[in-house]
Amino acid sequence: MEHMLLLFIFFIPILGLSNGTETEQDFTWHLKKIPQIVKERTFSLDSPKFEAKTNLELNSVCGIECQRKLPVPSLSDLKNLLSYETVFENGTRTLTEVNVLGPVLDPAANTTTQRPSRKKRQVYGTDSRFSIYDKRFMTNFPFNTAVKISTGCSGILVSPKHVLTAAHCLHNGKDYVKGSKRLRVGLMKTKSRGNGRKRKGAKRSRREISAAKEDPTELRRQSKGDERKQRRSGRKQGTSDGMPSFQWTRVKSTHIPKGWFKGVSGDIALDYDYAVLELKRPHKRKYMELGISPTIKMMPGSMIHFSGFDNDRSGQLVYRFCSISDESNDLFYQYCDAEPGSTGSGIYLRLKEPNKKKWKRKIIAVYSGHQWVDINGEQQDYNVAVRITPLKYAQICFWIHGNDENCTQG
Repeated sequence: MEHMLLLFIFFIPILGLSNGTETEQDFTWHLKKIPQIVKERTFSLDSPKFEAKTNLELNSVCGIECQRKLPVPSLSDLKNLLSYETVFENGTRTLTEVNVLGPVLDPAANTTTQRPSRKKRQVYGTDSRFSIYDKRFMTNFPFNTAVKISTGCSGILVSPKHVLTAAHCLHNGKDYVKGSKRLRVGLMKTKSRGNGRKRKGAKRSRREISAAKEDPTELRRQSKGDERKQRRSGRKQGTSDGMPSFQWTRVKSTHIPKGWFKGVSGDIALDYDYAVLELKRPHKRKYMELGISPTIKMMPGSMIHFSGFDNDRSGQLVYRFCSISDESNDLFYQYCDAEPGSTGSGIYLRLKEPNKKKWKRKIIAVYSGHQWVDINGEQQDYNVAVRITPLKYAQICFWIHGNDENCTQG
């Protein structure tokens, strides 16, 4: 099953070309000139209280029709919305005001896809999620870029020391959530086999296995990470072998755009539900690069992918893919099966690199989770993702690099 899944993941771009109506050139990462986010001034704020409750399901946010009616933000609005707060490990907080230079209009067009109403569900119909058990998948790209956030969300590695996640995993629009003051990020590692035991310990393990052959209950009690035990007992590797453990790393600082805070718009702005965490210590793992979110018609099969740590599958890395149903300038609306815990996952797709035969995965959105939206006075539910537009790319890239020199094209 794992081998079939791997083949599907690696060759899914081809599926979008099979109907003969599209050409390979349609599915390319097109370079775009990025606006500049320039720091103007930074000043200190009072330390937050860190008393908010984590809420992974938001209510009464601006829905699809509402999004289409929103006016294009003025330059003054953008400067305000893209200014950002930084919270440091010691609990201090700053506000940085920015200026926006260069092209600021995002070219994504709204669509008018018709779709039926849905009842409240986060898994729609048959559950199409895959739990990743095989260590070869879990510890290799792209699955190894998924991380767990100590407040209960997921995230994705975007540099040797930065993680992208959802803002509401850390802040409810008014205050920072409990636990975010001592925020930690869990990087996946698989449980070691044998744990470096000495020869004497290994001999003792063989005796234990011999006894366990006569007692299946005893066999289940033994270490599930010891490959030698499983081979001698004649059992296939159990699924618990693939359950990840985590190497926890403290967060040095957190950046959240001011557009997320209720004080700016009077309500939560889902368009700005993203945040970047800077780790206290860099890691040596492969991370995923940022990409500018294309429109639906520029995606093979309109297909997106993401992995996270869903609450209903405790201790498992869960992967899923689905087609985008609708889009606005800032949001994707889709029915990828997901549960709380996967919120903050990086949504990615695989497109062809310009003038090359290689395909490359990039992050194009942040999974915001299951949301209730108001449509014609009626509450409906969607699984929503925040698109990485040129403006958001510029801001996130600026947070990662500390300057705009490395963020001129995306």
